[in-house]
Amino acid sequence: MFNQSLTLLALIVLAALSAGALAYSMLFKRVNNEQAISKRLTAFTTRNAAPPERRAIADISARRKNIQDSIKDFEAKQKAISKQMKAPPMGLRMQQAGLQWTKRTYYIVSIVSGIVFGVLGLVVSGKLLIALGVAIIGGLGFPRWFINFRRKGRMNKFMDELPNAVDVIIRGIKSGLPLGDCLRIISTEAAEPVRSEFKLMVETQQLGVPIADAVAKLYERVPSQEVNFFVTVIAIQSKSGGNLSEALSNLSRVLRDRKRMKAKISAMSMEAKSSAGIIGSLPFIVSTLVYLTSPNYILLLFNTRVGNMILIAGLVYMFIGILVMRKMINFDF
Repeated sequence: MFNQSLTLLALIVLAALSAGALAYSMLFKRVNNEQAISKRLTAFTTRNAAPPERRAIADISARRKNIQDSIKDFEAKQKAISKQMKAPPMGLRMQQAGLQWTKRTYYIVSIVSGIVFGVLGLVVSGKLLIALGVAIIGGLGFPRWFINFRRKGRMNKFMDELPNAVDVIIRGIKSGLPLGDCLRIISTEAAEPVRSEFKLMVETQQLGVPIADAVAKLYERVPSQEVNFFVTVIAIQSKSGGNLSEALSNLSRVLRDRKRMKAKISAMSMEAKSSAGIIGSLPFIVSTLVYLTSPNYILLLFNTRVGNMILIAGLVYMFIGILVMRKMINFDF
């Protein structure tokens, strides 16, 4: 009798434990979710119960950290682009110069230039070796010089017009227009080459590229510090938000101050540049005058081997002196 009661009690206890385990396994997720919800509500209540000053400081800190992270990521991208821009390929150089040339066109221009320079060298000197050297210089050097000259002039025009384009964006944003519409206005009404560059930017954006990435490509086509400032402002604003018109107003003021500083430096260094130009041109002027007055005296430099060596050495030293003077009168800021 006692054994039967003990067995029955054990069965009841085991059944109760089994039922409890089954109920716990079925209700575990619900209990866990309720605990998580309770913790989040407690944290939210505690955060809202904090003083407004502390909440404002926390928001400012979070925003500052977000901006710093965005700046670090953007600086890493800009460093990679700057390394590439130090020696851009010829196709990109022609695009930066505003030339619609292909590689085939460039090669044709180089060949024609080499032939023209070679013929001129042969006519002037009458020696085939000198004509060959002049042809190589004309074929390899003159097209590159022409592209670099056009590229530099186009970038200077772009820098002169960029502050006006930034002012158009500022006025458009203050009047309620979105940034895309402001860029579209510049692409149709600004002066060249700003108009064509912003038009290409708008077309890139219309293909589905985000506006920050479309603006970032502008730095690849116009690699200058001012454009880098503009791209940085747009990139940070697109990621972190903020008052874009105020940021662009500060940028416009910086661009105009840099333009005034550049003009001031150019005016102050003009005397040194004039002196360098006079010193560099004096040997050629004197040689020409001596040839006109006493040709037999100056022709010894061209007709004798010793004269040729002296002439080559003089040209080398002149070239070194011109490079030194150029380094002395160029000011980077």
